[in-house]
Amino acid sequence: LEVLAEREAAPDFCIVGEPSCFKQLGDTIKNGRRGSLNGKLTVRGIQGHVAYPEKVKNPIHSAAPLLAELSQTVWDEGLPPFPATSFQISNIHAGTGAVNVVPGECIITFNIRYNPKHTAASLEKQIEDMCRKHDLDFKIEWQESASPFFSEKPYFRNELARAVQDVTGIKPEFSTSGGTSDGRFIRQWCPQVVEFGPVNDRIHKVNERIPTKDIACLSKIYFRILERIFLSEHDGN
Repeated sequence: LEVLAEREAAPDFCIVGEPSCFKQLGDTIKNGRRGSLNGKLTVRGIQGHVAYPEKVKNPIHSAAPLLAELSQTVWDEGLPPFPATSFQISNIHAGTGAVNVVPGECIITFNIRYNPKHTAASLEKQIEDMCRKHDLDFKIEWQESASPFFSEKPYFRNELARAVQDVTGIKPEFSTSGGTSDGRFIRQWCPQVVEFGPVNDRIHKVNERIPTKDIACLSKIYFRILERIFLSEHDGN
């Protein structure tokens, strides 16, 4: 894409085949996504025997009030067409494996899916300030895996919606919910990026799968959008 842009031959339109539909194939097209920020928080304590609490500092106990506050924080009410920013803890690790040893550190990994009301930098500062408020001995490693994006021009997403309706009889809704996709990279060079693919009801679950019949239907929809684009008289604006 970078090379194509240098040659002034970057694509005008792009469909990412990410699973986008909620209940049935054809019900949802994604025309934007929230950003994604990952954090690895290490809270340090003092390891020792559980029977001598005056000699230890339990990092799990220290982190608990912070985690309660983070999990209950309302980051925003959403920014249409984006849903509200959300915070989820994905892993907590502490302990030596012995029942009578207070651990020396507690490691918490978490993710924030954020809309354009925030930036990665503003969220990082907010969470680090909360850690200081709780007087923690801590460090945080940050990784921004995606920035928010939104495909504002209506032409391509509307043509895709019509193609979906031509094949399935379903009028899809537009959405910016869900996880990240390669659309965040393609958006840098292609102004009209949308995501349309199979139902995502089993995404990241045990026995993740899609019905094979949806593959054939998707093929027809993708072919139909080509027909609508290349056999129409629209200029794409």
